[in-house]
Amino acid sequence: MYGPRVGAAAAGSARCCALQSTVLLLLVYLAYLALGTCVFWALEGRQAWDSSRSFQRDKWALLRNFTCLDGPAPDSLIRGIVQAYKSGTLVLSNTTSMGRWELVGSFFFSVSTITTIGYGNLSPQTLAARLFCIFFALVGIPLNLVVLNHLGHLMLRGMHRCAHRLGSALQDPGKARWLAGCGALLSGLLLFLLLPPLLFSYMEGWNYMEGFYFAFITLSTVGFGDYIIGMDPDRKYPVWYKNTVSLWILFGMAWLALIIKLILSLMETPGEVCSCNHYSTKEDLKPSSWRQGSDGEPEPHSQQLGCHAKEPAEII
Repeated sequence: MYGPRVGAAAAGSARCCALQSTVLLLLVYLAYLALGTCVFWALEGRQAWDSSRSFQRDKWALLRNFTCLDGPAPDSLIRGIVQAYKSGTLVLSNTTSMGRWELVGSFFFSVSTITTIGYGNLSPQTLAARLFCIFFALVGIPLNLVVLNHLGHLMLRGMHRCAHRLGSALQDPGKARWLAGCGALLSGLLLFLLLPPLLFSYMEGWNYMEGFYFAFITLSTVGFGDYIIGMDPDRKYPVWYKNTVSLWILFGMAWLALIIKLILSLMETPGEVCSCNHYSTKEDLKPSSWRQGSDGEPEPHSQQLGCHAKEPAEII
């Protein structure tokens, strides 16, 4: 008699709970975006305005000193320089070079494409290259996710193996898991975020904070493109440099994916505040472990309607 009504009420309440949590999540998401918008506008707006004013002053000073130049001429030159930079051509001094589209540069572009970093400093210009880039990314991005997932599982397996050995030695599995997790976190921080900026500082002439900023923006696949390796025409870069950075990107993204997965699990845990256990009878007020079957034995715990057990999430 009460079964269908209880099931319908539980299903309706579960749908309402899911809708409320989704709306709340969207509001938090929009509030976070609004926070970022206001902070970036406050921090960068004045600097951008000053930079624009300074550029305009330099431009008019150039026109005053060289009266043979009319207004559109320097604008046309500037547009040509910007376009040449985007196409990967170096136009400093009296020489030009294909620079970034050499073999090593093309390999680094391929890595940045399938890892979805997309610095934006380099893009294909020919129709054939653009068509190939579409199909290359279409296959390469899922392949990259599969590789990162496997690398992440290998890292987890290594961490669990260390935890098992520590647990056998310390006779304390909880403490062993905590020590193994901290060791994985600290070793990852050292290998992928703290040491690479030293290499970037030496090879690129950046300070440590700029190198650290580049490392995190790259591994998180944000890829603003304001800092890019191998772009200074006054420096000579060894062949191994970009190849090593490409391997660092691959393994670093797998490690950072584990950290982001941990943060996601911590953020999603408070979302389980809606209870999907709804009772309509006195019998339902008893916990499932108290209920007894017709033979007097306690019935096994059954999952309520509208509740779903969580499947183990993938790394990526």
